[in-house]
Amino acid sequence: MTPEFVIGFGQEAVKMVILIAAPMLGLGLIVGVMVSIFQAATQIQEMTLTFVPKILAVFIGLMLFAPWMLEQLISFTRYCISQIPLFIR
Repeated sequence: MTPEFVIGFGQEAVKMVILIAAPMLGLGLIVGVMVSIFQAATQIQEMTLTFVPKILAVFIGLMLFAPWMLEQLISFTRYCISQIPLFIR
């Protein structure tokens, strides 16, 4: 195993983590901004109002994106397993 191989494998793993986490983080960001705008417009400063909608949005996003996320993880795992002979060299 060369250092370039290890770095490339690490980069692919980090890309996969970012790709898998992006939909949930994006939904949380969008809902958080919308709630913040709503709070600024109405001057309601309730702490639970910031967390509950974000949790619900991330949970719904997880339900919607779970099949796609699982497919991505399976394809990455298959790639890693198929590359095992190269790891040994």
